[in-house]
Amino acid sequence: MIYIFCAPSGSGKSTMVNHLLTKHPNLFELSVSCTTRPPRGKEVHGREYYFISIDEFQQRIQNDDFIEYEQVYEGLYYGTLKDEIARIEAAGKQVLFDVDVKGGINLKRILGDRAVSIFICPPSIDELRRRLEGRGDTSPEMIEKRLAKASTEMEDMKYFDRVVVNDDLHHAFEQLDAIIEVYS
Repeated sequence: MIYIFCAPSGSGKSTMVNHLLTKHPNLFELSVSCTTRPPRGKEVHGREYYFISIDEFQQRIQNDDFIEYEQVYEGLYYGTLKDEIARIEAAGKQVLFDVDVKGGINLKRILGDRAVSIFICPPSIDELRRRLEGRGDTSPEMIEKRLAKASTEMEDMKYFDRVVVNDDLHHAFEQLDAIIEVYS
């Protein structure tokens, strides 16, 4: 089974994915996406993302290297390489995708029953704002963009197989573990 995780920025998607990777290191592996954005903080090329230029990204589009890609913001691309799925499955592991909502909907459409799509939902937009502001690494303008986008993304949660509301981390982990038990 392939697991697709999506959420508005600040909802706890990466925390959920890291929970599974830590709890089941021999079962799951994270698919590394490509992006045209620069690394943040301690991010490393090939670990969190493949950081590539816009020119290289566009060349990979022409080469049909992506199973899906999206221009998330003006000049900012993210995409999932076909080779990542093959690499992880060849290692005998199940693929975890940590992608934006549009990418997740596209992946589910393409992969069908091979995948389960999971939407991580914040308890409210106000809580989402608090989390984004608490990170301390995002400008007020970008926070407003992300909140506006989050409202739209939350309308798309109906397209996902499962929804986990991340209001209490322990409870959200329990919900996630139950979903994994059903599908693994």
